[in-house]
Amino acid sequence: MLVMFQQSWRRGWRWTVVVVGVAVGAPTVAVAKTARPHARTVVRAVKTTASPTATPSPTASVSPTGSPTATPTPSSSATASAGAAGAVLPQPSPTPTAIPPAAVNDAAVRDVVGRRAPRHAILRAQILLDRARFSPGEIDATYGRNMRHAITAFQLAREIPPTGEVDDATWTALDADAAPALVPYVITARDVAGPFTPVPTSMMEKAKLEALNYGSLQEELGERFHVSPELLAELNWERSMANPGDQIMVPNVAAAPPIQAREVVVSAGDRSVTVIGADGSVYARYPATTGSSHDPLPLGTWQVNGVTRWPKFHYNPRLFWNANATDRAATIAPGPNNPVGVVWIDLSKTHYGIHGTPEPSMIGHTQSHGCIRLTNWSAGELSHMVKPGTPAILRE
Repeated sequence: MLVMFQQSWRRGWRWTVVVVGVAVGAPTVAVAKTARPHARTVVRAVKTTASPTATPSPTASVSPTGSPTATPTPSSSATASAGAAGAVLPQPSPTPTAIPPAAVNDAAVRDVVGRRAPRHAILRAQILLDRARFSPGEIDATYGRNMRHAITAFQLAREIPPTGEVDDATWTALDADAAPALVPYVITARDVAGPFTPVPTSMMEKAKLEALNYGSLQEELGERFHVSPELLAELNWERSMANPGDQIMVPNVAAAPPIQAREVVVSAGDRSVTVIGADGSVYARYPATTGSSHDPLPLGTWQVNGVTRWPKFHYNPRLFWNANATDRAATIAPGPNNPVGVVWIDLSKTHYGIHGTPEPSMIGHTQSHGCIRLTNWSAGELSHMVKPGTPAILRE
C-alpha cells in the first residue's frame, strides 16, 4: 500500500494517511498520531516494526502531590532492544535550506527582527535570546508570540524601549555575547544507541511501557540543542545525521551556570515563568503553559517543596476533566516523553508543580490541567535555581 503522509520527528513519528494506490506485496504501514502543522509532506511506504521498551536511569517518582519514591534501574537487555529499533525509523527527504549557517553566525546582521524578518536573522536572535536566558521556546526560525514576548522581556531587563522586535539597540545588547550562534557537533555512538521508543497517545498504552524515551535520534538532538527537529534537519540537509562520527551544525545553547533564585513569578496573562535574582532584577524568563478555564492557575504565593528528576507520573483520571471514560488509575514510567517531562518542581499547593513536557513546540500555545508546563530544558534549568522554600508567586 502506497501512502501519502505528513511526517514529524516529535514523539517519534506521526502520520496522516491517505491511500493513493495498492500494489501486490507492498509493505504495511505503521500509523500513529496526526502530524504537527509544520511537518513536510512526502510519499513513502514503510514497514511496521515492533514497539521496543526500555528506560533511562531515573532516580525517583512523583505523584500529583509530589511524594518521591525510589525507581529501579532497567536491565541492559531492554535497553539494547530499544536502541536497535531506533535505527530503523524512516528519514526525511532532503530539502535545500534557506538558512545558510554562515549568515546565522554573522555578527554584522542588523535586520529588524519582526514578522517579515529573514529567517537567518530570526534564528540568530532566537539562539542569542536562549543563551541570555530569555527563552523563545523551541528554536524554529519563526517569529511568533513566544519570541515577541521574549524580546520584550529582554528589552525591559536591559532598559531598552520595549518594541517586541529586535532593533539596532537590541542587537547591540544581544551581540555582547560574541560566541557563535551555530557550532559543529559530532554525533556519538551513545547518541545513536538510544534507546528510542515510539510513544502512544493513550495513557493506558503509555502505562504499558517501561520508559517514555525519545522517539528518535532527531528528537533527542532537538531537545539537547533546544531546536525543532524539522529545523535541525533543514540546517543539515546535505549531511548525514544517523551515524557515529557524523558532524552536524547545531544551535550553540551553552550558557553560564545558573544563579540561585530569590523567587519565581508565574504569570497566566504573559504565559511565562520569570526568575528573580538576589538583587531583584529579572535573571531569566521562560514561556509557559499555565492552566486553563477548566483548571485555572491557583493564584497566590506558594513555596517550592522540592525537586524530583526523572519522575514517574501517577495518572488519576478523576483529576482530569478530559480523561477518557474508560481510563483507570495508572503509573506512567519516567522519561523525556513522560507527561511531566524530565523534572517535577513540587509546590506547596497540593497537586500542583512546575514541570517539563513531551511537546516543546506547544508551550505557550495550549492549555494545561492547572500546573505550570515548560520545555524540558527550561524546567531542567529552573530546577537548579530553586530549593525548598523558594517563593513561587502565581498571578494573573
